[in-house]
Amino acid sequence: MPPIPRPTDAELAILRVLWDRGPSTVRQVFEVLSAERDLGYTTVLKMLQIMDEKGLVRRDDSERTHVFSARQSQTETQRHLVGDLLDKAFGGSATNLVMQALATRRASREELEEIRKLIDSAEGGQP
Repeated sequence: MPPIPRPTDAELAILRVLWDRGPSTVRQVFEVLSAERDLGYTTVLKMLQIMDEKGLVRRDDSERTHVFSARQSQTETQRHLVGDLLDKAFGGSATNLVMQALATRRASREELEEIRKLIDSAEGGQP
């Protein structure tokens, strides 16, 4: 199976709905997205059809109403996107990526503690 392509911003919005809700009909995805932005039902339908062709979603057409689900988990997709970003924008440097992320948005105390735990774990320290 060929690698799954990188989703566009609009496709990521649809994937977020599918990750949050689980398998969903076009109507269900449309209702969530239309609360956030001005989108038509047929636009969401067409996007889901394209995403199915690209391999980003899976369509279950065993029932009258087709149900769509994400082919990859949110974590798999995020790792793929971060890996691309790491290579393309930061020359493979995780340090530069993390430094820019922390400089761009203030991390909460809880997030910083989680980052410390990950660093400790990566160094072979206490998990």
